[in-house]
Amino acid sequence: MAFTHIWQALAALFFALFGPAHMALAQPLLPVPALTARLIDQTHTLTAQQATTIESRLRTIAAQSGSQVVVLMVPTTAPEDIAPYAHRVASTWKIGRKDVGDGLLVVIAKDDRRVRMEVARAVEGAFPDWAASRRIEQQMAPHVRQTAWAAGMWAALDQSAAGIAGGELPAASAAASHQAAGVELEGAAIFLFLG
Repeated sequence: MAFTHIWQALAALFFALFGPAHMALAQPLLPVPALTARLIDQTHTLTAQQATTIESRLRTIAAQSGSQVVVLMVPTTAPEDIAPYAHRVASTWKIGRKDVGDGLLVVIAKDDRRVRMEVARAVEGAFPDWAASRRIEQQMAPHVRQTAWAAGMWAALDQSAAGIAGGELPAASAAASHQAAGVELEGAAIFLFLG
């Protein structure tokens, strides 16, 4: 009889420790959305005017530098961490000019309070982990802490555009700036918004 109680206690302990983890793993991954715009706000946080302004800024970056920058804002990346989710999105979308490798993907997980940048090889020099971290922490995070998401994105995009402009990339062409083109993106560091 005592052996049965011990066995039941061990089974309950095993389920308590490992059951929820297995259930979380069984949860389906967040699908990669279709690349329909330079700004995709699945959280509906931005007003129509804010979204239009940011989309315009992203078009300007592409027209001036040729680099394609895309911002994706999701509520959460659960059950995945932001790093593998952003990598899946980048691998699916393949943004940037194929012959140059100059795409930049910014993934914002609003409820998780995390941001991740995935950068193509040609712009890695402009976006080393420490510089990207500083851009996010100094330019974007102060606005986000006050829930000024559009202002935070604008500040980060200004810094990103300056970083891209400082690189030695081929000139923009009208055709290249409108195409997504098979470029593998590399990941920068994960950034956590505090309080």
